[in-house]
Amino acid sequence: MLDVEGLALSAADRQRLAHPNTGGVILFARNFATRPGLLALVGEIRAHRSGLLIAVDHEGGRVQRFRSEGFTRLPAARRLGALWDSDPAQGAIRATEAALALGYVLARELVACGIDLSFTPVLDLDYGVSGVIGDRALHADPRVVTFLARSLNHGLALAGMGNCGKHFPGHGFVALDSHLDLPIDGRSEAEILAADAAPYDWLGSALAAVMPAHVTYPAVDRHAAGFSRRWLQEILRGRFGFEGVIFSDDLSMAGAQAAGDIVSAGHAALRAGCDMVLVCNAPESAERLLAGLVAPVDPFSARRIARLPRAAAQGPIDLETDPVYARCHATLAALLP
Repeated sequence: MLDVEGLALSAADRQRLAHPNTGGVILFARNFATRPGLLALVGEIRAHRSGLLIAVDHEGGRVQRFRSEGFTRLPAARRLGALWDSDPAQGAIRATEAALALGYVLARELVACGIDLSFTPVLDLDYGVSGVIGDRALHADPRVVTFLARSLNHGLALAGMGNCGKHFPGHGFVALDSHLDLPIDGRSEAEILAADAAPYDWLGSALAAVMPAHVTYPAVDRHAAGFSRRWLQEILRGRFGFEGVIFSDDLSMAGAQAAGDIVSAGHAALRAGCDMVLVCNAPESAERLLAGLVAPVDPFSARRIARLPRAAAQGPIDLETDPVYARCHATLAALLP
């Protein structure tokens, strides 16, 4: 999965999208000026190469790529956790109701523009030490995170979208930002499994996809989670029984550099168990990886990716005539104004 340069496809974009190793496109804020323009870009991508998975990081709060022209400004995930804590009697009910509404509004607005997947929800625990996670986290308690994420995922599913829990097994305990460094979490395997990784186990089949962290946990493996067969194959798939898609985090991030150059990192992530690898904001690296990936496509990976819901299969969507969208929008306005 790679990105595109701007508001329309360039000649270089078209060349990269046509490569047989390209399986998806991730969109960013630079790809959006107006809603009609976004619809045109998505249509251009699909006309150029059918079957590509089109995704975006669109969580709400500070990680929301599209914020105007028909897109609701969505609250940060931490506000759901705060709503849960706000009232011992009704807080949990209101928070899960708001989480479902958030998931539905988020997904319905994206699906209406032909976008297949948002990389959400964040399942990292809110330890209060990670600036890059911060208010993107739902709560400090893995049980609360699980309940809220399940409701948010239900809202996504009702709107016709899958989900992607991130960043397995957890990025919240470390202060360093994996975009800029390789964070190291020195806790024991038992500590991590009992807390940070627990939502992945408890959510089970409610997770359609998972994105591992560019964080190293030396007590478990010397490799960062996204390059670790121990984390992805033995724990996530083996112990937790996860059967969905595993996306790597962006291989152009500093946290991936311990795996070698971009081609080495791509092969390492796929060998560890990732089904699809991401390269973002680095077109030259994307081209090197496209050219350098020589392993045949794993048919199991292909089937897992193909099972993700696709926006194009739903046909045109008119948000103004969707009563569920109207109710969810009103719920958000009432509970998280």
